[in-house]
Amino acid sequence: MRDDNVKSAGAGAAAAAISRGEAPQAESEELIRRRRFLQAGVGVGIALTVGGISILSVTSSLHPIEKATPETEPPAPGDKLVFADEQTHVLVPSDLQIGAAPQMVYPMDPKTKVVKGGTANNLALVGRFDPANLSADTKPHAAGGIVAYSAICTHLGCTVSLWDPKEEWMHCPCHHARFDPRNDAKVMEGPAPRPLPVLPLNMDGNDVVVAAGFLSPTGPQ
Repeated sequence: MRDDNVKSAGAGAAAAAISRGEAPQAESEELIRRRRFLQAGVGVGIALTVGGISILSVTSSLHPIEKATPETEPPAPGDKLVFADEQTHVLVPSDLQIGAAPQMVYPMDPKTKVVKGGTANNLALVGRFDPANLSADTKPHAAGGIVAYSAICTHLGCTVSLWDPKEEWMHCPCHHARFDPRNDAKVMEGPAPRPLPVLPLNMDGNDVVVAAGFLSPTGPQ
């Protein structure tokens, strides 16, 4: 991960501009490899690194949806995953490094190519770990060591956007709930009343795809 500060506003315009190719082409693959643990389209954030812990402080808004649209439909079996900052790059296993910070993604309907990024409830965290280090409960929902969870904290609905590479835990910046992605995102510390909802995954060729919708309701209950 980069150590420089990155500011994202609204739909993550600054990060998306780089991803669209406004940076030199020779740098594009390196930028993808160094993709930040970014929040896009659901608030405003400032990313920085403190004491070895990568932090992206964000705010999110969970407004009720009066009428479902293609952009707000929940994840469905067969959906592909795209990075939340640019919403065009389809996730493949090589985009994820084992033990690195999870990436923020949205589901995408593979037939219509509609990205379901119209609601924070569809924002997910995807990480890759040694399959041998996944718990017995987690392995059935993983695809070759790749796991996915809702990015919305079950405490008060903030975006879970901190990563501790030493503990390999995901943290919420609001009240510091901590979740273990190797064990079905169970709560390790803090006030969250339940784990982050699991988004089961499968492999479709070289693409990571959704196997089923979130296994429990997203956000605070």
